[in-house]
Amino acid sequence: MTLNLFDSRAQSVRAFAPITPGQVGIYLCGPTVQGLPHVGHLRSALVYDQLRRWLEVKGMQVTLVRNVTDIDDKVLENAKVTGEPWWGLAYRFEIDFNRAYAALGIKPPTYEPRATGAVPEMLELIERLIANGYAYQADDASANVYFAASKWAEYGSLTNQRVDDMDADADADLRGKRSPHDFALWKARKSDEPESAAWPTRFGLGRPGWHIECSAMATKYLGSNFDIHGGGLDLRFPHHENELAQSSAAGDKFANYWLHNGLVNVNGQKMSKSLGNSIFAADLLAAAEPAVVRYYLGSAHYRSVLDYHEGVLDEAATAFGRIQNFLARANRSGTAETFDGSTLEALPAAFIAAMDDDLAIPVALGVLHDTVREGNAALDAGDAAAVRKAVIGLQAMLEVLGLESDSENSAGSAHTQALGSLIHELIAERNAARAAKDFARSDAIRDQLKAAGISIEDAADGTHWSVS
Repeated sequence: MTLNLFDSRAQSVRAFAPITPGQVGIYLCGPTVQGLPHVGHLRSALVYDQLRRWLEVKGMQVTLVRNVTDIDDKVLENAKVTGEPWWGLAYRFEIDFNRAYAALGIKPPTYEPRATGAVPEMLELIERLIANGYAYQADDASANVYFAASKWAEYGSLTNQRVDDMDADADADLRGKRSPHDFALWKARKSDEPESAAWPTRFGLGRPGWHIECSAMATKYLGSNFDIHGGGLDLRFPHHENELAQSSAAGDKFANYWLHNGLVNVNGQKMSKSLGNSIFAADLLAAAEPAVVRYYLGSAHYRSVLDYHEGVLDEAATAFGRIQNFLARANRSGTAETFDGSTLEALPAAFIAAMDDDLAIPVALGVLHDTVREGNAALDAGDAAAVRKAVIGLQAMLEVLGLESDSENSAGSAHTQALGSLIHELIAERNAARAAKDFARSDAIRDQLKAAGISIEDAADGTHWSVS
């Protein structure tokens, strides 16, 4: 392997070496299905889909586990508001998440466990922590069980912090906790919570804490030591810090690499429910065709902040349209062909180098668009061999990025459809002027379109347009 990845724990780029040659295990923190999916959820899922696709192109067999947190405080609270069973609300939103993932071409995970399906494994992990002296039942004899953060000498190693410098956990007011930095492994059932949201244990009725879920599910499906743990940057602390601490204290080596994707801003501000600026998946997918949304979400480096503002989808549609327009031109010329070798063999060397450099997709997209420009130049020059080379390389890059499209000027967003309607009217008027030998009017229409950034091409099967 020549792939290099930025390991959040080491705070440096490291050469990636899988534990088992030819196989990679990835655990990805999936959604808490308390509400509708938003652009941040889509961006995170897409980042690890890009990583998975690249590993598979390089010959790796990837096992990707993406969990679903289907029970927590917010799920229970939101179910009270809607008046439905908590498990019904969770499942309803889980369907919304999977629908959005599928629309973007995000491959389904190898396994997608729900937290409620791994309670026995969570309880077994808690017992190991108690036996090792790193967990305790609350001093008030309630069913609350806590991890003793101050007892674990390496606590804070993921985020390079010391316990004494950390803010107390949000649930620090719970009775029976010995230190404000300790966090809940098991939560006692509250009187206003449904009985169906609690499990009987030797501690009493309760439900899992958030952090214990992922430690139990990751090791259940990938073993006590696996390759990569991924998630959004907002999960790094406290969630991933607590995962690492409890798993290590229980005796598991856990993840060899920690990857974190950047967050999403809206008009330069952090996206948050409190600001009321959330961009929901359904609205995003209604504004542009899925391939354009995927192009936009995947266009920035995965560790950078992705900013959403008015016009970003139009910019993505224009960029993606250039790709489609070239492929359409190549198809009409009769010089396009499908490569029957491996995807890796068809990729430009510069694209491979970019992807191996911590998934530098902005650089990889630069290679892709250079290939489009070279292909268009080859078409203009009548160089069939160069066109075929460009098409093969382009198809391979699109496959890696999950942007395969064989439709000519596909339906696209409402903006694209409206533009196409106007352009076809002008083309029809131009063709009528040419038939009437009114070449002055014909040339004027062509110049009008050119000034607007629209190129037209007269072919045997009609006149075709593209954004120049």
